[in-house]
Amino acid sequence: MIRFAMLRHGHTDWNRAGRIQGRTDIPLDDEARDVLRGFRLPEGWRDADLYSSPLLRAFETGQIVSGRDPHTVDELIEMDWGQWEGLKGVDLKADPDSGFRDIEYWGWDYRPPEGESPADVWERIATWLRTLERDSIAVCHIGIMRMVLARAHGWNFSGPAPFAVKRNRLFVLEVDGDNVRVAEPDIVRLEAVA
Repeated sequence: MIRFAMLRHGHTDWNRAGRIQGRTDIPLDDEARDVLRGFRLPEGWRDADLYSSPLLRAFETGQIVSGRDPHTVDELIEMDWGQWEGLKGVDLKADPDSGFRDIEYWGWDYRPPEGESPADVWERIATWLRTLERDSIAVCHIGIMRMVLARAHGWNFSGPAPFAVKRNRLFVLEVDGDNVRVAEPDIVRLEAVA
C-alpha cells in the first residue's frame, strides 16, 4: 500500500482574478511566495518522493515547502481548458450559450471546447499512479486533485462534491494498483515554520 498525497499550488494573479489557468504557465504571485515560506512539509512526509506538474506555479510551490526540487511529471499538468483558458468562469457562466457549467453538473465526459474531459484527465493520471513505488507527494492543480479525489470518494460529478480542495494541506490517499481510496487521516496540514 502506497500513501499518495496531493498539494495544491499557491495563488497566482490569475487565481485571484478568477481566470481559468489550465495549462497556461502562470507563476506564483509574491504574496503566495511569502505565505508558502511560512510552511514546510509535515513530519512523516519530508522523505517522500516529491513530484510536481511541469507548470511553474506547482514546481515553485514544491521547492518552497520542501527545500528541494520536485521531479516534474507531465501527467500532473492541469486540465486542458481549451478555448476557455484565460477567461473568467463567472463570465462564461453568465453566457447561456457558452456551455460552461458548475462542477456538480459535469459528469466524467464534460469537455470545454477543444479541452479535456475529466475522464481524459483521470486516464493519464491513473497510468502514472500505477508507477509509484513508495510514499509520494504530488504538487499539482485543483483539476488534477478533483479527478483523483472524485475516484477515491466514488463521486461522479453529480451533486455537491464530498470534498473541498484547499491550499496548504496534503490530501492523502492510498494507492493499491488500480484502486485509489481515501486514507486516514485524509487531510494533513503543512507545518508552520517557527
